Amino acid sequence: MSSKRTVEDFEVLRGPLESGRQRPSALAGVLVLCVFLQALLFSLEYFVAGDVTAYPYKDEILKVHFWITAGLIVLSLIYAIPAVYKRSGKVQYLLSILVAQNLFSVSLFICALFFIGKKGEGSSVAPESLLNFTYITLLIGLLVFIATFVRFAILLRNGHYRKGSKKDELRTRFETKSYIPAAVLGGIGLVFVIQYIARTSAITDINIMVVIAIGILLFYVMLFILPEQLVILYCKFRFKSFNFNEQGKLYNEK
Repeated sequence: MSSKRTVEDFEVLRGPLESGRQRPSALAGVLVLCVFLQALLFSLEYFVAGDVTAYPYKDEILKVHFWITAGLIVLSLIYAIPAVYKRSGKVQYLLSILVAQNLFSVSLFICALFFIGKKGEGSSVAPESLLNFTYITLLIGLLVFIATFVRFAILLRNGHYRKGSKKDELRTRFETKSYIPAAVLGGIGLVFVIQYIARTSAITDINIMVVIAIGILLFYVMLFILPEQLVILYCKFRFKSFNFNEQGKLYNEK
């Protein structure tokens, strides 16, 4: 982000902050809830998906993800304490981004990969094929993130995040059209997943197919919203008017 940008260039992004939905006390409650959700999803990842998969390096993936999840759970409990988040609101917001990505993106993505590599049932998916599939889906995810970030930069440069600079109807129409590149990439990724399963896997259980599709789709959706989360985090570090107290009241801009 250019240092020439002023707080007015990002003003539209203050909406969730001004409404109080993302005040520190609200985020603290969400972090506590996510402690249980992260533990639940990792349990499903380990005992359900991990138990039936022949995915290469499964044990190493589970070990690394366990420590990441455990660290996020501990930090979530710490930053749910008022005495902590009142002094470190920016770090709490960063933690909320990491927790959201771990919960709705990483965990479900790993489960989807493990189910695709499900052993038995006549499945003959080679480990090299599974790894190549993973690399391609990750590459598509990176392209979704880049396309979304470029879209965001264009909107920002053209003043679409300034209040009153454009009519809401015109801004909404422009943003809808700008979704197309990222949406196309995400659609390509989902089609690729379906074709890969149909050609190489013997999975016939419709419930597993749904879990795989949802896992991959949410992975792309979370990458789609990540640029905006990062920009709001940037604004919280740069502009005082993006920081608010536990009552949801913004501090005065200096």
